[in-house]
Amino acid sequence: MEKTLEERITQNIRLEIEQSGKPKTAIAQAIGVSNPTVSQYLSGRIQPSLATLSRLCNFLGCSADDILCIKNL
Repeated sequence: MEKTLEERITQNIRLEIEQSGKPKTAIAQAIGVSNPTVSQYLSGRIQPSLATLSRLCNFLGCSADDILCIKNL
């Protein structure tokens, strides 16, 4: 069964956070959310707003295109 876009975004967020090696507490503080909110992003219960996603990408040094599954044509 193919994953939904939301599931792929959650998977990409999880992967980028894991690869960064940064603790959730540091990520939460840097992007202006609580620790439980970061946990909810990782579990797929909620998705970050665009503004929060932008801060997350800047902090982790990754591309929003990769997280959002946007392909260059």
